[in-house]
Amino acid sequence: MISAEAIVALHDERARLWHQQHASPDEPRPSPPSPEQSSPGEWLAAVARQHRANFDLWHIEDEARAPNVTDASLAAVKRCIDRTNQLRNDLTEELDRFLMGWLERRRLPSPSAPLHSESPGLIIDRLSVLALKIYHTQEEIHRPGAPAGHMDRNRNRLAILEEQRADLARCLDALWRETLAGTRRFKMYRQLKMYNDPALNPAIYGQKTAAPAG
Repeated sequence: MISAEAIVALHDERARLWHQQHASPDEPRPSPPSPEQSSPGEWLAAVARQHRANFDLWHIEDEARAPNVTDASLAAVKRCIDRTNQLRNDLTEELDRFLMGWLERRRLPSPSAPLHSESPGLIIDRLSVLALKIYHTQEEIHRPGAPAGHMDRNRNRLAILEEQRADLARCLDALWRETLAGTRRFKMYRQLKMYNDPALNPAIYGQKTAAPAG
C-alpha cells in the first residue's frame, strides 16, 4: 500500500500543477473510501487531499505575513488558517484510518511488536510540507532580480531539504515494511486540537457565559 517513492512523486507533481492552475482552496473533497473498498488509487487520492490542505495552508499563511495587510483582513485570514489547519489534521488522521483498516483485515499490526512513536500519516504530513519547501526554494533559486548570493544560499537550502526528505521517505518505507513483517507497529494518535472547539477553548466559551455588562 505505501510507497514513499510514489508519495514523493505525487507531492511534487501536484505542487507543480496547483501552482500552475492557481486552483481554488474550496475545491470539492470526495468522501474517503471505506477500508473494504480501499485500493492503491484511492490511497493516493487520500494522500493528495491531505497534501492539498498543506498547499492551501502554506499560501494562506503567506497572506497573513504580507506587510500591507489590514487588521480586518488579518483577522479573516487567521480564521481561514485555523479552519485549514484543522482540515489538514483531519486529513492526516484519515490517512492513518485508511491504513489501519487495510491492516486490520490482515490481522496487523502485531500487538506484540515494538511501538513506533510516529504514525505513517504524520510522516506523510511532514513529507508534504517538505515538498512545498522544496518547490518554493527552487523558485527562489531562479527568481529574477534576486540579490547577490541569493541563488547560492537557496541551493544550499535545497540540498538540505532534499536530504531531509530522502531520509524521511526511507523511514516511512522501513516502518511500513516492518509493520507488514509484524516486527513494528504504530497507533493512530488523534491530534485532539482544542483551539477550534467551542467547548474547550476558554476564549470562546468564556465569552458565551460571561454576564452582560451593566
